[in-house]
Amino acid sequence: MSEFSIEVASEKHLPYVDEILKTIEDAAKVRGTGISKRNPEYVKKKMLEGKAIIAMRGSEFVGFCYIESWGHEKFVANSGLIVKAEYRGHGLAKQIKHKAFELSRKRFPNAKLFGLTTGLAVMKINTELGYKPVTFSELTDDAEFWKGCQSCVNYDVLTRNNFTRCICTGMLFDPAKDEKDSVLSHKSDRVLDRWMKFKRFVLMGKSKN
Repeated sequence: MSEFSIEVASEKHLPYVDEILKTIEDAAKVRGTGISKRNPEYVKKKMLEGKAIIAMRGSEFVGFCYIESWGHEKFVANSGLIVKAEYRGHGLAKQIKHKAFELSRKRFPNAKLFGLTTGLAVMKINTELGYKPVTFSELTDDAEFWKGCQSCVNYDVLTRNNFTRCICTGMLFDPAKDEKDSVLSHKSDRVLDRWMKFKRFVLMGKSKN
């Protein structure tokens, strides 16, 4: 994996925008799933703002993802995750997603991270990062976000259901709940540790008798 570099995209990566968007579009066609079309200028802006992750193999683009905030930065989404077909199976999607997660937490530490996806692989990666499947009502109500779904072939499904559900699965990472879960987890570990020590003490006592 040392042949690949995964970094925050910058001005030097602007020439790859058209290829990135073409790769995303082609992948959606192969999967037969809908996709919200991205504007080249918007993706370029993300690169210039330091809000995109790109995977490279030398001078060749191999993977990409960017982050965007919604609802006055209360929600953040990782979007446009893609790995070129010939480089799949190397764990690159997972590495890119993890890097985007780290960037999101760094830039927006108090925001809830969310995403819409039809891909099982992305769902698995999100789950590893602490995302939970949720109803659309728990996601951002920012109209600009949902407007981005208009170019998706499944937009009629979303509108028929009054924006409550669609083909995509909604997933959410809430940092407040994550911290609470971590505290509970640490408490559980301490209780378990005390119980194991007690059991060893009892067993040692019995062995002496």
